[in-house]
Amino acid sequence: MLMLTPTAIEAVRSITSTDGMPQDAGLRIFTADGAETLQLAVAAAPAEQDQVLTAEGSRVFLDQEAAAYLDDKILDTGLDPNGQGTFVVAPQAQENPGD
Repeated sequence: MLMLTPTAIEAVRSITSTDGMPQDAGLRIFTADGAETLQLAVAAAPAEQDQVLTAEGSRVFLDQEAAAYLDDKILDTGLDPNGQGTFVVAPQAQENPGD
């Protein structure tokens, strides 16, 4: 399952708690028209088939394709080459069976 870092949780909470947004709003991660590119949007509620993740007051809605792709990933924040805040997807650390 997708994991969120503390900074990602705070970023999602900040984005979805702006004036006029419903209390249950969330960040929706989805694919459009079968594209392989993930897209982000603020949504008032999840779509019917979305997987809903909640963490410390933040909500993330994942469509089926995004949920499958992000199943073993971590959502974090970072800066793009222009210095703008962005979300970053990274692989989860693999546990060593011998540890």
